[in-house]
Amino acid sequence: MSDRQCTVLLYSDDPKVRDRMRLAVGTRPAPGLELEFVEASTYDEVVRLVDDYEIDLLLLDGEASPGGGIGIARQIKDDRDDAPPTCVVIARAADRWLAAYAEVDATLVHPLDPVTTGTTVAELLRTHAPA
Repeated sequence: MSDRQCTVLLYSDDPKVRDRMRLAVGTRPAPGLELEFVEASTYDEVVRLVDDYEIDLLLLDGEASPGGGIGIARQIKDDRDDAPPTCVVIARAADRWLAAYAEVDATLVHPLDPVTTGTTVAELLRTHAPA
């Protein structure tokens, strides 16, 4: 059985945060699942990549500036019927209510735990992304 190939879009205005997200997820977060990453540092780049490529999951930095991941997640969910699943990395667990309002599919809290991050990403890809 071959691995399922999925594309994850990493969004943050800070390249170090994108690196930490990539490292926490890894390229093989679960057996049978292989990831490639594309990166965006602005809202416009996120929209362009979602429009131009088959993105299986959005992993968004909720603390990015000027466009936070929660706002971007909400906008993409509002604008697209076929929006990919979204996971937002937040700084405070108390912000989960705001992420729920934005209709994100999952949240993670900084600093990212690799086990939790990989498990969350794999679960989102298995349950939300098309086969």
